[in-house]
Amino acid sequence: MANRERPLSPHLQVYAWQVQMVTSILHRTTGIILVVGSFIVAWGLLALASGPEAWTTFTGCTRSAIGFLILFGWSWALSFHLINGIRHLVQDAGYAYKIQAFVRNSWISIFGSLALTVLIWVVAMMQRGGA
Repeated sequence: MANRERPLSPHLQVYAWQVQMVTSILHRTTGIILVVGSFIVAWGLLALASGPEAWTTFTGCTRSAIGFLILFGWSWALSFHLINGIRHLVQDAGYAYKIQAFVRNSWISIFGSLALTVLIWVVAMMQRGGA
């Protein structure tokens, strides 16, 4: 008879967290965030097409502290998903499969996305005096 006390497959408590696991989970999570954030972009486009009152309402929401935090998080998700997607394309081409390269490229995805997000917002703030 089978012993029912042990799990049928390894669970997260069996594995030690590694940067490769984190970037894999983040890639999936940022994909979901991008889908949800696309509704905000659609709302902005509809507000722009609807007239000045709708646009004022939209910009009022996006210029609030919570709105800024949401837009900053969405832009980070976009940056991470882009950089990590490029990393996946390189691996799909058959490169960077050694463990050292895999770990290095995972860290590049994380820190590169943070740098790209800051760059996007610095340029946005310099162009318009505030996003």
